[in-house]
This record gives sequence, structure tokens and C-alpha cells, in this order.
Amino acid sequence: MTSAVTVPQGLRAVVFDFDGTILDTETREFHHWQQLYREHGRELLLSDWQRGIGTWDAFDPWAGLPGHVQADRENVRSRLHDTIVSDIAEQDLRPGVRAVLEGVKAAGLRLALATSSDREWVTGWMRQHDLLGLFEVMATRDDVRRVKPDPELYLLAAERLGLRPEECLAVEDSFNGATAAVAAGMRLVVVPNDVTRTQPFPAEWRRLEDGYAGGLAAVLGD
Repeated sequence: MTSAVTVPQGLRAVVFDFDGTILDTETREFHHWQQLYREHGRELLLSDWQRGIGTWDAFDPWAGLPGHVQADRENVRSRLHDTIVSDIAEQDLRPGVRAVLEGVKAAGLRLALATSSDREWVTGWMRQHDLLGLFEVMATRDDVRRVKPDPELYLLAAERLGLRPEECLAVEDSFNGATAAVAAGMRLVVVPNDVTRTQPFPAEWRRLEDGYAGGLAAVLGD
């Protein structure tokens, strides 16, 4: 199957985002925050939550909660974090993504990761799902001054690969992440998940509505 995949001319590496793209931590996190809001008579809008997907400090969910919850923020945060992590730990990778990652390597392309999350968070989940050995380089929140939608993470990933950005294809799920990849000068494919599907992706950004169902050929645009 891999041998039948045509690698686009000049493409030498595929750079994946992590949260929401490889492991859908984002949908689970949103649902738990939404439940917290409802427990206190509030409603967390997806459109508000989407502003913070793929980046940091663009949306503060605490601001929409009652004062007494904010006053007990550390305890509430600890319980919520434990619940979210426990939920994520029970789920698998996004359907088809493992085959795509392995197919990238089999096709002779290099594989990197560029994520706005910190290294400890990402490597923990990658270790659990036995993915660490697939990635040649990683660029995380710990490595840069500005996360997505700034292009710094993607530029760093290309630099660590020793490649030009235009020789890399970025795989993203969110508007902030995709914006960063485009700004870095990379090719792009968007693979949205349940909480990013309605974001305002420009029509010229290639996207896979069916996730990774089409396999590596779909990701590469074959």
C-alpha cells in the first residue's frame, strides 16, 4: 500500500501537531470544562473555546465561572485536571493516524512534531502509545518564546531537521496551528476534529473531512 503512494515533488518531511491531531485531547478537555460550567449554571460556548485551541492565553475559561469557583481555583483546577487526564488515558489515538505515521516513515519521509504543549505532557502520552521512536525531532512550548499561531515552532522543527520549511508538510487540526504552519512557509493539510471542525479555515487550505480514513495518500494529497 505504501509503495503506491506518490510523494509530492520536493517534500522531504511531515511535521505533525499533537493535541487534537494525533491524540484528541481537545474534545475531551472541552467536554469536561463544559460540564463544569453547567454545574454552575453557565454555558461554555464552543466558539469561545475554539479561540484557545492550539495556543495559550487566547481564551481564559475561568473568567466565565462564578466568583466562588474562581476563589477555589486551585482545588477546582486539580480535580478537573485529574478528571481530564483520566479520561484521555482511556482513549486511543485518532483512527488511522498510527498507520499514517508509520506510512510516512516507510515512504522515506522524515517525521517531526511541533506542538504548543510542553514536552512533559506530549512525551507522556507518546510514551503511552509507543510513538516516541517514530519522531526524529520535536519542537515544544519549552523550546520557543512564542507558540502558535506564531510560526516559531514550525520554523524550529524545520531547522532541527536541517530542511527548508517549504520541504515540509504540516498536519494540523486547528486554526491557530494551521495559521502558524502557513506563516512558516510549510505546505499544509488540516485534519479537523469534533471541536475544530467549525473553525473558519480558508477555502484554500486543504482539509480532510473524514480524518485519516484515506490513509497516507490522502494526507499527501495523492
